Amino acid sequence: MKIQKPLSQRVFPFALYTYCGLVFFLLVAPLFIVIPISFSSDQYLKFPPSGFSLQWYESYFGSRQWMEATLVSLQVAISTAILATILGTMLATALVRGKFPGKNIIYTLTISPMIVPLIITAIGVYFFYAKLKLVGSIPGLIAAHTILAIPYVLVLVTATLKGFDETLEKAALNLGANPLKAFLQVTLPIIRPGVISGGLFAFITSFDELIVVIFVAGTHAVTLPKRMWDSIREEIEPTIAAVATLLIVLSIILMVSIELLRRRQAK
Repeated sequence: MKIQKPLSQRVFPFALYTYCGLVFFLLVAPLFIVIPISFSSDQYLKFPPSGFSLQWYESYFGSRQWMEATLVSLQVAISTAILATILGTMLATALVRGKFPGKNIIYTLTISPMIVPLIITAIGVYFFYAKLKLVGSIPGLIAAHTILAIPYVLVLVTATLKGFDETLEKAALNLGANPLKAFLQVTLPIIRPGVISGGLFAFITSFDELIVVIFVAGTHAVTLPKRMWDSIREEIEPTIAAVATLLIVLSIILMVSIELLRRRQAK
């Protein structure tokens, strides 16, 4: 005789799947509007488009302003990813392996940019940069974005190091390797997926950042998100939809890469 499950056990999974489905729909639904508009033949933002064309992708790739903003974003994001990965990995190693007072305070302060509203951070960075005359400079943007990106690297690498078998590193030290060599040749290859994932998150954080850029970019260090912001305020043409579609594709590629690295690390 088949035993029927209680009503609560039957209703809860259905309610959970329904809720997750609605959340997923609300997150994905805007994509089904932005992507078709990017192929619109209309001269302004309109949905549904009256016809389809690649003219807005041609407008993006043929525009000096859009290309310059894209190159600035890539330069800043790549530099930020490199700096944040190096500094975040070093800090994570010190916090996990080191034995000194105040580790929890240092960890909390380092991840505070993830908690503090960006507008507050942006205002503080602006006034600090104004005294150093870094407003409107690419090095200033890289430094600001690095501060925002380090917490993501720190969290990921810290979690990876806590699951690392320290006996492997101790064995290398017993065999004559110095601490730096043991870390580079034993620890780093094993935690590499976590480090790379942190670097990718740092890249995404920098490439998509807008609030801080609005305050400190000026007119000489305009990034792609800032150019998109100016475009939606001053122009109402579907070029911005084409750029958004390209960014969606880039984000999907990066998130798939991060997931593949996570699975490799789990194995």
